[in-house]
Amino acid sequence: MGPAGRFAELVQRAEESIALDEAALLVAAAADSRVDVNLWLAVLDDLASRCDDRSLTGVVQHLAREGFRGDRSEYYDPRNSYLNHVLERRRGIPITLSIATIEVGRRLGVPIVGIGMPGHFVVRDGHDGDAFADPFNGVLLDRAGCARLLSVVQPDVAFDDSFLAPVGPRAIVTRLLANLKGIHTARRDRAALISVLQLRLAIPGVPLQERRELASALAADGRFLEAASALDELAALARDRGFGPLVEEAEQGAIRLRARLN
Repeated sequence: MGPAGRFAELVQRAEESIALDEAALLVAAAADSRVDVNLWLAVLDDLASRCDDRSLTGVVQHLAREGFRGDRSEYYDPRNSYLNHVLERRRGIPITLSIATIEVGRRLGVPIVGIGMPGHFVVRDGHDGDAFADPFNGVLLDRAGCARLLSVVQPDVAFDDSFLAPVGPRAIVTRLLANLKGIHTARRDRAALISVLQLRLAIPGVPLQERRELASALAADGRFLEAASALDELAALARDRGFGPLVEEAEQGAIRLRARLN
């Protein structure tokens, strides 16, 4: 089974059975077949083995000493969203640095949970609801600190305590792929975008319309049969859910795509 198939199998498990580190590395492996998931899992093991302080503070400070920090100069570099590159370069964006923090903590028996604030991902102590950290900046935060951070990164968004609710591995990977979708769309990297959209469609609950986006990307790449198949799947799902207009739109789109092969 290839990386995309392994990813699909993993993210469709019960939430508590989803290995976040493996899922994030499978995203990288789906984009680059040379990525050895087991090798990078071992890198995380080694990274954790050098941390003596088994606390949220200890993990955050350990990663900072190891040179992990936010990439401010090339924030939208795709490498910042692929965990293997983050582990190699010691640079990343908030969500990938948070994944590294969560997974180093897990290896040490330190429960660290993800917090999906708008515009900036942070982490929280799994036992202390008021102890947060921002791995991108390498700093510890309390609730007021999280509110101040939000006011900087999303000044038009009023802080709400619900922003500090923990999110599970499936939601974290979904957001990671959403970031990559935006990056590859902006860079007009069609092949990378197709890979990301295919992974997103394996995640339960992803909007039906994303199959239409996949079909468009495939068609733009000249892969008309694959694009038509994506629309066939969209039509079948829309029919099951009672979305009549979407069924007809998808079916007609599939017909037009197949006609381009004649």
